[in-house]
Amino acid sequence: MAVILASQSPRRRELLERMGISDFLIRPAQGEEIFDPSLTPAQLVETLSRQKAEEISAGAGPEDVVIAADTVVSVDGRVLGKPGDEAEAAEMLAALSGREHTVYTGVTVRRGGETVTEHEATAVRFRPLTGEEIADYVATGEPMDKAGAYGIQGYGCLLVEGISGDYFNVVGLPVCRLGKILARFGVNPLRLAAEKERRA
Repeated sequence: MAVILASQSPRRRELLERMGISDFLIRPAQGEEIFDPSLTPAQLVETLSRQKAEEISAGAGPEDVVIAADTVVSVDGRVLGKPGDEAEAAEMLAALSGREHTVYTGVTVRRGGETVTEHEATAVRFRPLTGEEIADYVATGEPMDKAGAYGIQGYGCLLVEGISGDYFNVVGLPVCRLGKILARFGVNPLRLAAEKERRA
């Protein structure tokens, strides 16, 4: 059995390792992400994570465990994915300034014909930002590959006044929820972590 992460995100890779899963393969999904406006943010991230898992599972072995995730930011009913350019990143950050928004991550675990898909939602509150601060943050380059145009684990921590919910969900992987799902597939992260520490 192999564990396969269907993502090229270094943040998700790091979080999976922090969970105690150090022996896994990385096979990013290549399919185009299509945002269906009729779906709620929760439905959207679940659908996209499931599509990624199904794509990668098609080339995996029957006992391989595939993990896929998708994250979006929602404010005023508007879904924010990754910005297409710096202007869009600045516009997204302006929309989040001084406001509370919700970060949704859908996570799917699939092995053979069995699939479990769930999502996590975390409320995040930004402090008010000046135009100069937004321009400076965009100039760091950090917003360009992140949903909602910020990374809470990077320079974006300077923008966040507080959160309610799973911090790791905002980074891109709800590790507590994922750990419980993996246990249902016979993958016990705490046991793997204990075995790793014993070998060290």
